[in-house]
Amino acid sequence: MKRRILVSEKKAAIAAIAQALDFPEWFGQNLDALHDSLTDLSWLPEGEYVLVVPVDLDPSVLEVLRDAAKQTAGSGDRRLRVVRTER
Repeated sequence: MKRRILVSEKKAAIAAIAQALDFPEWFGQNLDALHDSLTDLSWLPEGEYVLVVPVDLDPSVLEVLRDAAKQTAGSGDRRLRVVRTER
């Protein structure tokens, strides 16, 4: 499943990612909660989830995305991949 994130500011990007991946209601809207949710994804069907993000995405959000992608790369059931692109 591929989702495009069009915002680059931290708060807006976190909200857009949460919406794109249908995060549960308990999601905390911060970087720690973002990381926890991205490395879990148990509420979603098995498969690969691709987030297409702008090259000017907030660096702290990008760091969380990259770390989560690394952690899920070998996990099997649900994998996250991040692709950076110009708008």
